[in-house]
Amino acid sequence: HEPWLGIDFYVVIETIDLEGYFSFHLWITCLCDGNFLLFSVCLEVQIIPTQGEISVGESKFFLCDVVGVAKEIDWYSPSGEKIELNKPEITVIRNDESSSTLTLYKAGVDSAGTYKCLATNKDQSAEATVNVKIYRKLITFKNAPSPQEFTEGDDANIVCDVISSPPPTIIWKHKGAKIQMEKDVRFKILPNNHLQIRGIKKTDEGSYTCEGLLMIRGEIDFRIIRVIVNVLPTIRVWQAEVNATAGVGQSAMLTCAADGFPEPMVTWARAGAVLESGGKYSFSEDGSEMAIMDVAKLDEGEYTCIAKNKAGESEQELSLRVFVKPKITFLLNQSTSEMEQQVTLTCEASGDPTPTISWSFGLRTFTEGEQSLDGNVVVRSDARVSSLTLKYARFTDAGHYLCSARNAIGVDSQAAYLEVSYAPKIQGSVTVYTWEGNPANISCEVQAHPSDVSIQWLRDGFQLPNANVTNIRVFQSTAASYLEVTPESENDFGSYNCTASNEIGTESKEFLLIQADVPSAPALGLVEAFSSSARVEFQEPDATGGVPILRYRAEWKSVGRGSWAQRLYEVQGVTITGLKPDTNYEVKMSAINGKGEGETSPAVVFKTEPVREPNPPKLEGTLQTKGNSLKVNWIKQDDGGSPITHYLVHYKPVSTDWKPEIRLPSGSEYVVLSALEWDTEYDVFVVAENQQGKSKPGVLTFRTSPEPAAIPDMDGESALSTGIIAGILIVAFVLLLLAVDVTCYFTNKCGLIMCLCGKPGSGAKGHNLEEGTAAFMKDESKEPIVEVRTEDECTANHNAGGPMEPNETTPLTEPDSPDPDTRTAPLLPPGSPVPTVCVLVTSVSSVPVSPPTLTPPTPPMTPPRTAHVVRAPPSPVAYLRSPLTPCLLPPQTPPPSPTQPPSFLRLTSQPPW
Repeated sequence: HEPWLGIDFYVVIETIDLEGYFSFHLWITCLCDGNFLLFSVCLEVQIIPTQGEISVGESKFFLCDVVGVAKEIDWYSPSGEKIELNKPEITVIRNDESSSTLTLYKAGVDSAGTYKCLATNKDQSAEATVNVKIYRKLITFKNAPSPQEFTEGDDANIVCDVISSPPPTIIWKHKGAKIQMEKDVRFKILPNNHLQIRGIKKTDEGSYTCEGLLMIRGEIDFRIIRVIVNVLPTIRVWQAEVNATAGVGQSAMLTCAADGFPEPMVTWARAGAVLESGGKYSFSEDGSEMAIMDVAKLDEGEYTCIAKNKAGESEQELSLRVFVKPKITFLLNQSTSEMEQQVTLTCEASGDPTPTISWSFGLRTFTEGEQSLDGNVVVRSDARVSSLTLKYARFTDAGHYLCSARNAIGVDSQAAYLEVSYAPKIQGSVTVYTWEGNPANISCEVQAHPSDVSIQWLRDGFQLPNANVTNIRVFQSTAASYLEVTPESENDFGSYNCTASNEIGTESKEFLLIQADVPSAPALGLVEAFSSSARVEFQEPDATGGVPILRYRAEWKSVGRGSWAQRLYEVQGVTITGLKPDTNYEVKMSAINGKGEGETSPAVVFKTEPVREPNPPKLEGTLQTKGNSLKVNWIKQDDGGSPITHYLVHYKPVSTDWKPEIRLPSGSEYVVLSALEWDTEYDVFVVAENQQGKSKPGVLTFRTSPEPAAIPDMDGESALSTGIIAGILIVAFVLLLLAVDVTCYFTNKCGLIMCLCGKPGSGAKGHNLEEGTAAFMKDESKEPIVEVRTEDECTANHNAGGPMEPNETTPLTEPDSPDPDTRTAPLLPPGSPVPTVCVLVTSVSSVPVSPPTLTPPTPPMTPPRTAHVVRAPPSPVAYLRSPLTPCLLPPQTPPPSPTQPPSFLRLTSQPPW
């Protein structure tokens, strides 16, 4: 019995089987409208779920289940209207005969209410209802985008829309801390809960937290919003105006540095048009630099640098100033006739800045305005044009006129040629001197334009040469005519006429042929006397006789005795040599020209100085190629009446001690100082010494070169192979010579080995010292080898009539006082041949030499002397004897090494013969 249905159920059990199971038939009798139906039930409607709660925006369906057979199942909205089947936000679907579904899509607040499901079948009906409630979630972030971007300096409004029921409380945080509005007035929460930042800065950038609180339920939710602050581009320009030069292939660089956030994009524009990369323009990767290729004048102007990003764009103007080198654009040659018409040269030039134009002719420069007192040359300039005007052109004005255009960038010059036609101009010396029998040339030199000139010689109206004269000839050249006259009598002297003509005009000129005379006597001046010489100064004759003086004759003799000695000189300075000391002399002079010798001047008396020490030599230094060696030359001065015995050379670096003294023979003319210190100043003293003593030193100061860097060896396989080949060839050649020498030694007892350690062979007997060649003798003394080198020539005595003075170049005689370091040999026996004197140069490798020794001098234009190596005898003296003929020695050995230079020895002992 189900009272709520109003139905009674009756169960009749018919049978029960033995197992206790039973079956039954159910008759349900429904009282429908007071009628009893067998096997039938009434309509019944049920909605599942029975109630509904939907959050806003969600969807939900409801099932209307009907018990019984229903013909129609309909749904009705809360407003009582039947719900149609085709509404998008709400749909009704008939599933089968006993059910129907109501679906609400994205329910809104207006979707709330009671929905009814009605089932009908003829006169039967049943219904059910469901109450739908629409609610919001507790906290909902409706609009809180991230990131949010703003421009620096603007008022930023950070959006965060939060909804809930009831409305939530909003809290803003920055960097994890709650924003205190009272501490920073720039921050403010607006009525809509948005966060406002007035004048936002780049430092305000970061993450902000929008936090929603529902106090009544203790619920909280938040969103993190990233705030980006964009910065408007700023442009920095280091050079707002850039200068460039056109026409030289130069490129100009315009630069602007753009800062901002995000990184701005830089573009360039000119006259509103954006410039693109190509043949004319090129840009750096970030666009901050623009290169303008092959700058021309047309590129001058303003350029705009544009920097753009999300915050906006900025612009900056840059200007390009293009300068142009001067260039002459117009210049023509001109021609005129002398003194006939005005001529003007015009020069035009371009350039920026505007060039100034100047004119020059030879060494003369013309500027603006009048250029001469007579106003013949006038220069006028206007902007880029300049003109040079000659009012009356002369033949000397012909030539190239240089127009120069100049500005701060450069200069350009071109030449215009001014051609001036003029009649011949005759030049040349008017007077010519000669004498009978001496041919003379009268030159008629002609300048003319056009240069096609005819030249004639006339005398007394007759053209020369002619049949009546045989001593006159004419020679022609391009610009001159030469009349050669050989006077035979007084009649040939006189006037000769030269006439030259061209298409412009004719000119004549008279030339005088005058008979020359001998010169007058020269005027003697100061006589500077020395011990054995005198220097005579004089003035040229007042009258040369019309022809040049060729030479002077000087005559001198002792006062009151002797005959006149004479000598011809071709220079103004006359030096008389070979005089006796402390003696009175008289000297006179005469001049000689082509005509003959003139009068003799009055004699002048002078007295020579007594015998004394020499004058100091005059020094000249030449730095050698190596840089740390110097060749010192000296010029011998007056010897003081006594022959110079030797020269003493001293040298030292400045502010240090003197190096060991170098003694050189009297015939020496130079010394080479080697292995000097680099980049060091040296003092060199050279003293000449004779029997009377030493001269004052000749002084020379010099500085060596800085030490050079090491010269790199030749690289490459070719250089190496060349050196190896040269070395192999040298070794092979030496071995070949050694083999030949050994063969000669054992077969003929001759050769280099025989010279060094052997005895002379039989073939050498006829070649002794008396024949003027060197003898080779074996010596067992084991003394060092001595190199023998002759001087340039065997030096004779200074004065053949006077006594001989001991020195390195005189015969071996006994001196008055022996030198402790150098002993002299006694006189040779009577009748012995007077030997020539040779200088011995040591080259001892076993004994170090203290002073730097130098190669003996060799006067120019003389053949090199020979030298050979002999064994020094046990005594400290080496001998060499030869007849009066020049010293003949075997070929000279190679020069000694720089570390062991030779020193000079003196022959001081009695020869063994």
